[in-house]
Amino acid sequence: MARYLVVAHETVTSPELLKAVRGIREQDVAAEFVLLVPATPIRHLLFRRGDEHDAEATARKRGERARAVFRKKGVPLHDVHIGAGDPTQAIDDEVTGHPYAGFVISTLPAEKSRWLRMDLPRVVRAKYGLPVHHVVAAPEFSLADLP
Repeated sequence: MARYLVVAHETVTSPELLKAVRGIREQDVAAEFVLLVPATPIRHLLFRRGDEHDAEATARKRGERARAVFRKKGVPLHDVHIGAGDPTQAIDDEVTGHPYAGFVISTLPAEKSRWLRMDLPRVVRAKYGLPVHHVVAAPEFSLADLP
């Protein structure tokens, strides 16, 4: 059974992410998914809600919302973890001691994505030598679309 680390924050319930995870699950019905939501500082978020001290609470809330949406769509998450504010550090911390078969990294579109400006998908692929499925949320996706 392969375990995949799904890394997302603002796009944690985007239809594109759910479709990508389902696609992996269709290829490997025993695949497990662990969601990692970095506690991104509020000032770096496109959809700013809360203050700087709410980063972990915001990440936790999004993780739990994702757990419910994934379950409702038939893709249960094995676990949800909240990581460091820097996505690279959050991934490094999570991968230490946990074997993963690959990554699913979900970002906003290029013109809005801090993670793409950091070149996160390429950095993770180069660092770990594992498959990285990069998912881009539709430009019209917003947290207002969340169920």
